[in-house]
Amino acid sequence: MVSEYLKQNTAEYHDAAEKLFNSEKIFNKTFTLEDYKKIINTNYLMLLHSEDKIFTSLSDKFSEKLQLDQRVKLPLIEKDLQSLSLDNQNTSHDLEFSNEHEALGAMYVIEGSTLGGNVIAKQLSRTEGFDNVTFNFFGCYQENTGPMWKNFKEVLDTEVTEDNYNEVLSGAKKLYTFLLNVN
Repeated sequence: MVSEYLKQNTAEYHDAAEKLFNSEKIFNKTFTLEDYKKIINTNYLMLLHSEDKIFTSLSDKFSEKLQLDQRVKLPLIEKDLQSLSLDNQNTSHDLEFSNEHEALGAMYVIEGSTLGGNVIAKQLSRTEGFDNVTFNFFGCYQENTGPMWKNFKEVLDTEVTEDNYNEVLSGAKKLYTFLLNVN
């Protein structure tokens, strides 16, 4: 199953992202609003440079099965930017996906960030100093976070053949590399 293949082969990138964003501070309640602004700004830049490219790379089959219209996150994170008084930016980096499979790999990174983001939002909402934070991006699926992730993994695992695993992994690595180097 490609979802397990991705999980195993992107673990070091995932761990590096958690380190970059000081994730351990979220759970020991030392995460600050400045830390949160960094994580939102970095995720914003990731979405700004990738979301539209991913969605336009996917065939109608994937658009329908993945319910892409319900997975648009850029406007949500722009609301977070506004509430945090951060500036919107223009695309300034070149990020391209060679094909539909790379786009699916990049989407794996984004969908995974919303899965973890739901946990982050819950934890930070109980942390001092986050009373007025909206969590539009990290709380995007609300109670549907689990089902949306499950749907994403099911579509990947049923539609992507082993011949294309490396292309999907390539897309995931491209987006993780972008995320880790954007600032």
